[in-house]
Amino acid sequence: MGSNKNLAIKQAKVSELVEKFQKAEAAILTSYIGITVEQDTELRKKMREAGIEYKVVKNTLTSRAVKELGFDLDEYLEGPVAVAFGYEDPTAPARILAEFAEKNKAIELKAGIVQGKAFDTAKVTELSKVPPKEVLIAKLLGSMKAPVSNFVYLVNAIKEKKEEVNA
Repeated sequence: MGSNKNLAIKQAKVSELVEKFQKAEAAILTSYIGITVEQDTELRKKMREAGIEYKVVKNTLTSRAVKELGFDLDEYLEGPVAVAFGYEDPTAPARILAEFAEKNKAIELKAGIVQGKAFDTAKVTELSKVPPKEVLIAKLLGSMKAPVSNFVYLVNAIKEKKEEVNA
């Protein structure tokens, strides 16, 4: 009787994980071998402030959840692994983990699922270097030499041209 209850609990946890992976813009796997309590507390605080859910999950449960979604990340599920679920900015979990890893060698980016695609270590590392959306928008606006009215005119012209083509 007890094993059926355990199995039901594990299945519920896998279902919950599947849902988190599906809802997340990015879910990044990270190892944390040798992290101190202070470092862990600091990392969790940074994650919370950025609206990222950071969980330590059993590798077997993570593996099952990821496989239900059609991915295989088993090669990255060795040793203690945590998952950072970012529900808004797809770059935030990787960026915050990478910034933290620079000062704390115990943290290492492994892999992830970003906007429905599997990312290996190299892709996750690349993603971690993308600035936040606000910074990109500010750079874009800052790089525009023309007054805003010209920008609005340009956007309207594009819209009108599309309407002509679609008419």
